[in-house]
Amino acid sequence: MAAGDGGDEVRVLQNLRGKIYDAKHLVPNKMRDFFCTINLDQEEVFRTQVVEKSLSPYFGEEFYFEIPRTFQWLSFYIYDKSVLQKDLRIGKVSIKKDDLCNYTGKENWFMLQPVDSNSEVQGKVHLELKLNELITDNGSVCQQLVVQIKECHGLPLINGQNCDPYATVSLVGPSRNDQKKTKVKKKTSNPQFNETFYFEVTRSSSYTKKSQFQVEEEDIEKLEVRLLLRGTIVLHLFLANVKNTSKVDLWNNGNLVQDVFLGEIKVPVKVLRNDSFQAWYLLQPRENGNKSSKTDDLGSLRLNICYTEDCVLPSEYYASLRNLLLKSSDVQPISASAAYILSEVCRDKYDAVLPLVRLLLHHHKLVPFVAAVAELDLKDTQEANTVFRGNSLATRCVDEMMKIVGKHYLKVTLKPVIDEICESPKPCEIDPIKLREGDNVEINMENLRYYVDKVFREIVRSSISCPTLMCDVFYSLRHLAAKRFPNDPHVQYSAVSSFVFLRFFAVAVVSPHTFHLRPHHPDAQTSRTLTLISKAIQTLGSWGSLTKSKLSSFKETFMCEFFKAFQEEKFTESVKKFLDDVSSTESKEPSGLSEPVHLKEGEMYKRAQGRTRIGKKNFKKRWFCLTSREFTYHKQQDKEPIFTIPIKNILAVEKLDESSFNKKNMFQVLHGEKPLYIQANNCVEASEWIEALCRVTRCNQKRLSFYHPSAFLNGNWLCCKATIENTVGCARCTADVPADTQIEIDGDRETERIYSLFTINMSKLQKLEEKIQLLEKLPNQNKLWHIWMKKETGNVLECFGVLFV
Repeated sequence: MAAGDGGDEVRVLQNLRGKIYDAKHLVPNKMRDFFCTINLDQEEVFRTQVVEKSLSPYFGEEFYFEIPRTFQWLSFYIYDKSVLQKDLRIGKVSIKKDDLCNYTGKENWFMLQPVDSNSEVQGKVHLELKLNELITDNGSVCQQLVVQIKECHGLPLINGQNCDPYATVSLVGPSRNDQKKTKVKKKTSNPQFNETFYFEVTRSSSYTKKSQFQVEEEDIEKLEVRLLLRGTIVLHLFLANVKNTSKVDLWNNGNLVQDVFLGEIKVPVKVLRNDSFQAWYLLQPRENGNKSSKTDDLGSLRLNICYTEDCVLPSEYYASLRNLLLKSSDVQPISASAAYILSEVCRDKYDAVLPLVRLLLHHHKLVPFVAAVAELDLKDTQEANTVFRGNSLATRCVDEMMKIVGKHYLKVTLKPVIDEICESPKPCEIDPIKLREGDNVEINMENLRYYVDKVFREIVRSSISCPTLMCDVFYSLRHLAAKRFPNDPHVQYSAVSSFVFLRFFAVAVVSPHTFHLRPHHPDAQTSRTLTLISKAIQTLGSWGSLTKSKLSSFKETFMCEFFKAFQEEKFTESVKKFLDDVSSTESKEPSGLSEPVHLKEGEMYKRAQGRTRIGKKNFKKRWFCLTSREFTYHKQQDKEPIFTIPIKNILAVEKLDESSFNKKNMFQVLHGEKPLYIQANNCVEASEWIEALCRVTRCNQKRLSFYHPSAFLNGNWLCCKATIENTVGCARCTADVPADTQIEIDGDRETERIYSLFTINMSKLQKLEEKIQLLEKLPNQNKLWHIWMKKETGNVLECFGVLFV
C-alpha cells in the first residue's frame, strides 16, 4: 500500500483519547504484577502504573495525546513485570488505523493476541520501479525490470537502539526467485540506500544463451517484486566460567550479530508500464508469521478508544461558519443561534461542547454565550435548590471551561496536598462494613478529618489564584440565579458552589490523574480515601448544607457522625467568603499573578555540555521542568536544579536530525551558551515538549530566524558543513504555535470539528428546517422564535457552500 502525502495547504492533525479499564483471565494463571502500554506501531507512547499481585488488574487510566506522525497500527500490550529479567509481553490488542473508526467512543472487550516478532513492523520505504524494453546484441527484444530503493523512514528501535538495516529485493515467479541485496546502513532508522537493481523479466524464444529460467511473455502476470527489510543488532554475550563452587568468572565472549525482521512489501509486476512508477510503501508484516490457535487463552482487555483525524484547511475557508458561530451570543432567543442548534443536532452534547467552548474561548466570546444559555436554563428551573444541577448545555460549557482555564489553578491549590495523600497515605476508612481486621475507626476518622480540613483550607484560601475568566463566568451565574429567585438569599451562592465545589474541586480530588495532578490512577486504598475526601468537600461546599436537617438526611450514618466536627460556623463563613471572592469582578492583587505558571515536567535524556567520559560526551537521564519563567533540569525529581535557562534567554527550539547522534526523538534548545541537546522517550513526548517550549518563548525579542538542524561535531556542522561554530544557521526556524502560554487552542481546528459535526448531522439539520417551515404556517404567539430559527438554520446550511469549494 503506497503512503501518500497531503497538500501543503491542508494540515492533517491526529489525536487519541480514551481509557484503559481492566484485563481479565490473564496468563500465567497466577498472581503477577501487570502493566499496559500504548504503542504507535512499535513505539511506546504511554504506560500505566504497575498493578501488583492480580489476575484481573484494574488500570483505570485515561489518556489523551496528539499524534505527531503517521502510523499503521495502534497497539496495547500487557506486560508481566519482572525485577531481575526483561518484562514479559503476555499479549496484545492491535487495531489497524483504518479500523479505529469502528471503535470510536465505545467501550469494548478485546481478546489478547499473541505477540509475534514477524508481525511487529513500522515505517515505510520509497521505491521507484520501471519496466524497460531492451534490444540485445543479436537484435532480439527482452524486458528488464529496474528497481531503485531510495530510502526508508521511521524504522523501529530494536531493544531501545537503532539497528543496522539492509534490504533484499527479489523478483519472484512460478519458476524463479532472483534476489539481490543492498549495503548495510549503520545505526539509523531512516536509512538512505539509493541503490538500483536490474532484473531480466522476459526473453525472446530465439535467445540461445543458457539460463536457469525460461519465462514466456504471458508469465509476467504471475511475477511480483518483493522487498524484505531486515536489520542487524549486536548482542553482547557473557559466558560463565565456573571454576569452583564459590567463584564465577564472567568473560566477554565477543559480539553475536543477529538478524531482525523489519517488514516487507510486494508489488505485482503487471501494474507497471513503460513509465517510471514511484511511491512510498508502508512496510507490512510477514505473511507466514507464526500463528497461534490459542488466542482465547491469553485473556482480554477492556478499552475505550476515540481516534480523531482533522484535515484543517487555511483559515479563510472557515470565515463564514466561524463568524456565524461567534455571533451566537447576540442572537435572540439564544436557542435560535448556530451554536445552540449544533448542540441540539448532535447525539451527544459533549461532542459539540468541546470544540464550541474552545472556539468561543479563543475569540473571547465565551462569557456572554454562557450567560445567555444559563439564563435559558434558569427559565426551566422551578426550584432554587436544583439550580444548575442537570447536564444542560450551560453546565457542560462551564465544566469544559473550568477544565481548560483552571489547569494551573488546580495545580497550585491541590497538587501539594494530593501528593501528600498519595505518597504517604494514612488509613481513612470509616465505614464499619469496609473496616479491615486491626483497623481503629477512631484513628481513621482523625486521619480523614486531617485530610479534609487540609484540602478545605487550601481551597478557601485559593481565591486569589482563581483565573479571571472563571470569576467572570461565576459572576454572571450568581446574578442570573439571584434575578430568577429574588426571594431566596442563598441561591446566589449555590449557583456558584454547584460548579466550583461539586464539578471542579471535588471531581479533581477523586480523579487527580485526569486533571494531571498525579501521573497515574491511585491504588485502591488511596482511591477510597480520595472518594471520602471528595464527598466531604462536596458537602462542605454546598451552601447551607451544614445544618442538622442536612446531617439527618445522610444515607451513610458513618458520614453523619463524621460531619458533626464540621458544624462550626467558621466553615460556613469560610465558604461564603470564598464564593464571594471567586464570583467578583474586582481585580486581583498582583501577588496572585506573580507566581510562575507550571507548564510541563518529566524525565528525558540530555547530552553532556562540556563534560566528557573517556573523551566522548555522553547522554544522562535528567528530570526537566518548564515554567513560565525558566527551563531547568535536575538530577532527580524534587532536587535542586543543576542547570537553569531563563525563558527570556531562549532563542529557538527546534528538532534535531537523527543523524547527529544516531538517536530518535531529539530536539535542541538554543540559548546564549552552547545548544542543549535533549532526547525524549517517544515521538509524542518530543512533540509536546517542543510545542510547550515554543509557545512560552514565542514572544522573546531575540528569537532566531535561522538555525542548524544538525549538530556541530568534529569541527563542522553536519547539516551545511560550515566550520565556524557560531555561524548563522542554514535552515529557517519554525514558529507556528500559539503565543498563549496557558491555553492551547487552534481556532481553525475547532471550526473544522464543528463543520464535521454539522456535516455528519446534516439530515437532522434539514429536518429541523422543514419542521420550522411547517410550524411557521401555524398560528403561534411565539412567531418571532420561528423566524429566528429559520434564519439561523438557513445560514448554517449556506456556510457549507463555502467549505465545499
